[in-house]
Amino acid sequence: MVSKPGETGPRVRARELGLPLGRFKPGKYNAITDVEGVLVGHTTLIEGSGPLKPGFGPVRTGVTAILPNLGNIFMERMSGGGFVLNGAGEVSGMTQLMEWGLIETPILLTNTMAVGAVSDGVANYLVQRYPGIGDEHDVIIPVVGECDDSWLNDISGRHVRQEHVVAAINAAKSGPVQEGNVGGGTGMVTCDFKGGIGTSSRKLPEVLGGYTLGVLVMSNFGKMHNLRVGGLPVGEVLVEKFKNTPHRGKSYGSIIAVVATDAPLLSHQINRLCKRVGLGIGRVGSYAAHGSGEIVVGFSTANIIPRRTQKMVYKMKILLDQRLDPLYEAVMEATEEAILNAMCMAEPMTGVNDNYSPALPLDEVRRFVDACRPIFASVKKRPHQTSVPASKERPTDEDREGDVTLGAAQPTRVRSAEGIPFPTRPA
Repeated sequence: MVSKPGETGPRVRARELGLPLGRFKPGKYNAITDVEGVLVGHTTLIEGSGPLKPGFGPVRTGVTAILPNLGNIFMERMSGGGFVLNGAGEVSGMTQLMEWGLIETPILLTNTMAVGAVSDGVANYLVQRYPGIGDEHDVIIPVVGECDDSWLNDISGRHVRQEHVVAAINAAKSGPVQEGNVGGGTGMVTCDFKGGIGTSSRKLPEVLGGYTLGVLVMSNFGKMHNLRVGGLPVGEVLVEKFKNTPHRGKSYGSIIAVVATDAPLLSHQINRLCKRVGLGIGRVGSYAAHGSGEIVVGFSTANIIPRRTQKMVYKMKILLDQRLDPLYEAVMEATEEAILNAMCMAEPMTGVNDNYSPALPLDEVRRFVDACRPIFASVKKRPHQTSVPASKERPTDEDREGDVTLGAAQPTRVRSAEGIPFPTRPA
């Protein structure tokens, strides 16, 4: 008999548990939609119960759509990039994304066996909206990420259809984002608890550029004993409580993350930002197992690269590489919180063959937090200045050849190419 430890109280986001989630403040919605112009929509499919009958259910899956540039990403493209921490997974369209450094389609998240159908759905949607695709316009390769939800879902039944893709795109909006058992995250599991869709954002102080950064994850990775919640070894304690609850044993799972920011970044800078998402995933307990796919897609909304233009060149605004450190820290924080939001908001779920995925017991997490609260209370919340004050338009470190020492070199005090902005004359 399956043991289902009880849980009381409503589901809440991780921040409401009083967890230490970094030093930067979130945006208004604490979601990827805090980045202006980014929309998110879901289609959720939940049908049937009992034994698995391939092609008939039970169904626990869906589609999540992320639309940059208010959905007008085909004609007005944006700088993009990505990173593969471990490649036992797939994001279709990523080869071209990395080669061109451009995002030109919506980004879709779904289950492994639905990638083809979702890609077809996006292609049909765009061809209907832009009939010149493949003729006056270039062909497209939609960006579609996947995770394996077969523990709870009839994945081989391929229940996601093109109409579900269009519905998710049409439902995309700004504002608060549904989390947990929704969209592509409907059947996902994280550290043997119910996972799914989660999101978070960070707003940098003006002294560090004032930029907004958001992360959305489809979280489906990990084992319970590795789980860390706000740095606390919650998983090691919960293993005993859930020892009689069966869990998936053949798959470690995967995670797909999408990063958006209004910081003016080139493709190589977005690639570097996406690498730091892996650090946030590690904070929650992932070690990127052999069979796991940790894949990250990112884009910047700061520059528009038009599909049609009579110009020979276009001008771009670019953040200096040495100003990236606050964004690196922010994306790590937002990734950790996005994963925890997915777990905190997800309800328990029973799927194929009565496989059961319990929800993260928030009562237990609160108990850990309360025990550590005296420590958290002593932590200063106000971010200290980690970089030289700078406006978005003109940094204060003006070139003054010959009168800057290594110790005073701005904008950093590290010995590196970035720390010495120009050659100094020998004494």
